[in-house]
Amino acid sequence: MALAHPTRRHLLTAAAALSATALAGGTAHAAGTPRHPWPERIPLPNGWRPEGIAIGPGPYAYCGSLGQGDLYRIHLPTGRGTVIRTGLGTGHPTVGLKSDRHGRLFLAGGPSGELRTVHARTGEVERIVPVGGTFVNDVVLTPGAAWFTDSFQPRMYRLALDARNAPGQARPVPLGGDWEQGPDFTANGIERTPDGSALLVVNAFAGGGTLMRVDPRTGIARAVDLGGALLPHGDGLLLLGRILYAVQQRQNAIDVFRLDEAGTRGTLITRIEDERLFRIPTTAAAWGDRLYLPNARFDVTPTPDTDYDVVAVDQV
Repeated sequence: MALAHPTRRHLLTAAAALSATALAGGTAHAAGTPRHPWPERIPLPNGWRPEGIAIGPGPYAYCGSLGQGDLYRIHLPTGRGTVIRTGLGTGHPTVGLKSDRHGRLFLAGGPSGELRTVHARTGEVERIVPVGGTFVNDVVLTPGAAWFTDSFQPRMYRLALDARNAPGQARPVPLGGDWEQGPDFTANGIERTPDGSALLVVNAFAGGGTLMRVDPRTGIARAVDLGGALLPHGDGLLLLGRILYAVQQRQNAIDVFRLDEAGTRGTLITRIEDERLFRIPTTAAAWGDRLYLPNARFDVTPTPDTDYDVVAVDQV
């Protein structure tokens, strides 16, 4: 489900060289001896039900809960974590989330139809903005606005931001052009194009799973040419430079594309898989040379004792 991430982008760049296998469109298997001293598997509280993840400021990750909407902060060097916020309860989950350099978290409220902002250090809720959405799924930060997807309606939500990213008014932006709204879950992850001129949104319905480039001024969507590659289980998106990571949740994989600057076309360069670590990952955030992904475990019935975790793999 459950986005240029300013906090990610200023910390990270994509690797300059790719293996011959990757350039040929091969598969990069992440399994092997970890080269990083930090933990590659970080446990979450039992029954947590994660979906989104954000990283920063500093080496701290934040995971929301699909259950009660709680927030969990992780110290990446040690893997230790703590609950910083008890959520608003059933019907008010935390789905996608992003953090900014000012220490503010932006949360997508799923079926509650809420956009929320929270102080990352204290967990204090700053704003709750009801937009009447049927399933507010994911979020990306851009200069002057936070953009949220709605999985069951052909529209996005633009939350205005001031110079310090404090939230203002929100408004819906209808989607048109090539956008096709399915009978159920359609829009998912959201990102910016490499040049920042437009938004990239996963459409799980159109064409069997399509990446759409959306003009933020008009809402007009055009299908991105991915050379025939599809995103039938596309969930979170993460852009580092011109490298786009698309999490294919139920395929237990991350498809990696190199985009042109405008985000109108892309080339599949590799797929990241790891049978040891992936248990239906949903979204990705980055720190250093690693990607961190929460395992949502959508293939099991959640209970209070179900175990969940965040796992780390190397970037391409």
